[in-house]
Amino acid sequence: MSIDAVSSFEPARLRKTILDMALAGSTVHIPCAFSIVELLAVLHRSFLRYPGNDPEAPERDYLVLSKGHGVMAQYACMYEKGWIGQQEINGYFSDGSKLKGLCDSRLSGLEVTSGSLGHGFSVGVGLAFGIHIKTRSQKVYAIVGDGELNEGAIWEGALFAAHHGLAHFMVIVDENGYQAMGATKEVLNLGSVEEKFASFGFEAMTIDGHDERAIEMAIAKLWASPRRSPKAIVAKTIKGKGVPFMEGNNKWHYTRLSADTYARAIEALGLTKL
Repeated sequence: MSIDAVSSFEPARLRKTILDMALAGSTVHIPCAFSIVELLAVLHRSFLRYPGNDPEAPERDYLVLSKGHGVMAQYACMYEKGWIGQQEINGYFSDGSKLKGLCDSRLSGLEVTSGSLGHGFSVGVGLAFGIHIKTRSQKVYAIVGDGELNEGAIWEGALFAAHHGLAHFMVIVDENGYQAMGATKEVLNLGSVEEKFASFGFEAMTIDGHDERAIEMAIAKLWASPRRSPKAIVAKTIKGKGVPFMEGNNKWHYTRLSADTYARAIEALGLTKL
């Protein structure tokens, strides 16, 4: 489906669902979920295949959220798809809730248990290798944070993916410039992420990670490439995108919403409180 068509996965709506969950559960990690909203919206709307809308369909594509602390963005998409309901959103993080604060593979729709950063990427590479051996047509997308690239396991997996020519594996880097304890360039300066992945044998490009058309075009272009190599998209994003008092303010990584900040965030998104 083209992004020109009327469809769900509207970014403001997804961000509202994230806010609703965060307020209900008095939990954190809002800005790092906001920065991947457009990426997930485009993937779910235009690329990810789930035959019969079944998150466990054997022929499905795989979305590996290595950046497990951004899981509320995926929950919001799962809500759009009807895989979870309003009760789960309202009861987020409550006693007995099946929705955790980090990605947990025991829930259909989540392919990996992540939170210990760097591990999900390698799981995605392993899935892609299995698909390669079985000569299947499924695709594997791994979403990682730029701070996560500090982990050596990422680059071991990248070497493996390139060596085996896993052309149906795509990593999407959420380059929002921050990690939990500060700016990535101050914690560990990565330089050009695109150039790094290219040097490891990936076909790589850098885009605006909030421009839905640019995201769609980049993914389509890389899949259409004749090169038998893994793919990498470096998405330049803003941590906290959509709510000005959160944007680029790393204090919000671990800050919880109050009734007042929730209302201000909803207003900033141009939505009304439901």
